[in-house]
Amino acid sequence: VQLQASGGGLVQAGGSLRLSCAASGRAISNYGMGWFRQAPGKEREFVAVRSRGSGRTYYGDSVKGRFTITTDNTKNTVYLQMDSLKPEDTAVYYCAARYSGSLYDTSSYDYWGQGTLVTVSS
Repeated sequence: VQLQASGGGLVQAGGSLRLSCAASGRAISNYGMGWFRQAPGKEREFVAVRSRGSGRTYYGDSVKGRFTITTDNTKNTVYLQMDSLKPEDTAVYYCAARYSGSLYDTSSYDYWGQGTLVTVSS
């Protein structure tokens, strides 16, 4: 599967953005679909995931209650709705797909999009 992330940009603190991850090659229903982010000088961090099969969603502690991951199987696309954004949310955001393994570890993800930059100004 190929993944193409988009929707990043510059937003003021307290604002909202919606990221999209368009998949091609295979249906996203075959995978657990996740979002990660990486700020300058930091390791890639788990943000959110929608598990394969059950469709349950899980979130990193720093975004819980502010971000929402959804999928549209008809469009083969995953979204990340980001509300109440903070300057510390500034990072490159990546979408990824996995078959199995830990939901939270980057090493469990088999396919990655190219990343989209989100900048939150104070």
